[in-house]
Amino acid sequence: MKSVSAQLARALDAAVRPAPVRVAISEAQGLLCAEEIVAERALPGFDQAAIDGYAVRSVDVRNAVAEPAVLPVVGEIAAGSRQPRRLQPGQAVRVATGAALPTLADAVVPLDFTDQQHARVTVHQSVPSAAYVRRTGEDVQTGDVAVRRGDVIGSAQVGLLAAVGRAKVLVYPKPRVSVVSVGDELVDIDRTPTQGQVYDVNSYALAAAARDAGAEVTRVGIVGTDPRRLRELVEGRLLMSEIVVVAGGVGGTSGAEVCAALAELGEIDTDRVAMHPGSVQGFGRLGPDAVPTFLVPANPMSALVVFEVLVRPLIRAAQGKRNPTRRTVTARLLSPVSSAKGRKGYLRGQLLRDENNGEYLAQPLGTSGAHLLASLAEANCLICIDEDVVDIAAGEEVDVAFLGQRG
Repeated sequence: MKSVSAQLARALDAAVRPAPVRVAISEAQGLLCAEEIVAERALPGFDQAAIDGYAVRSVDVRNAVAEPAVLPVVGEIAAGSRQPRRLQPGQAVRVATGAALPTLADAVVPLDFTDQQHARVTVHQSVPSAAYVRRTGEDVQTGDVAVRRGDVIGSAQVGLLAAVGRAKVLVYPKPRVSVVSVGDELVDIDRTPTQGQVYDVNSYALAAAARDAGAEVTRVGIVGTDPRRLRELVEGRLLMSEIVVVAGGVGGTSGAEVCAALAELGEIDTDRVAMHPGSVQGFGRLGPDAVPTFLVPANPMSALVVFEVLVRPLIRAAQGKRNPTRRTVTARLLSPVSSAKGRKGYLRGQLLRDENNGEYLAQPLGTSGAHLLASLAEANCLICIDEDVVDIAAGEEVDVAFLGQRG
């Protein structure tokens, strides 16, 4: 029986980052930048007012607190104006936020420091040189790297790309994941199950989990256990996927038939993994491109746990994430738990925070059965129990993988 760490290492070794593509910056959010974005011009490109007020020479208002300075207002500059102006000593020009400063002006006096008149303005407070001014190149100098290769492009990076005049950017696209549910007993949710039939839960749940991990997902849906049909379908998905997930394709007689069919496309290892739920699973690299392919249990709860522990980190690694696994914290148990000896346990739980001391607390959920999907919907963490631990009392500390907030 393999350890979870060995299975995860094997999966991560198979991570392949998709080739970079050039996209519009409006489509780049959440992706990794695949090039160094060097600014070809300074940002801002000219000295500009940071506030509505009066552009002045700071020396002309240096004694305004002791003796108000009265300056003639020789014009007004709106944001976007391209009309050059030159300020003479002892003059002021009214400026709007973002407007270019006239030549010789080195500061802006805010409106609140003045009587706000249009012909002659009285300044009651001095300002130092560069006050309320955004200097040329203050944000980015010509030749600076605005966005680095490997940076995640968020809203600030999109704004910076726009600010330096980049309409498109080279990025690593989302890895493509195909999700297939195998089972002659499955029906889609737009049909009514008859005796012996159940709804296909896995293709919907696993596709959602893959999308949440940052993948571009194709929910292939249901395929029966006919070996030829299954092989042809998976073979087609291998040509257009970086990862394939087959749910229900492992365990029992039907699982053996599925594995035999897929083995014609490459090597599939179905040795048990020392974890619960989800010890019955498979992993291989199929097709001419050796696409990592996971076989996960038919049980939706077990399938989601296997996805969380093994598939999600591979998706994140394929995106180039430096830390592909979930954040783990230490928490104190609020209720006792039991785990299977010799297997690493992943129990559903709610992660809480003590308001008094900030300590993390973990409340186990639905520990009586691995099939309780509803409890996973309420969980925001997985309580991780080591292989050599069976019983843990309330009040003891455990490692907890934080699944993130809902909504």
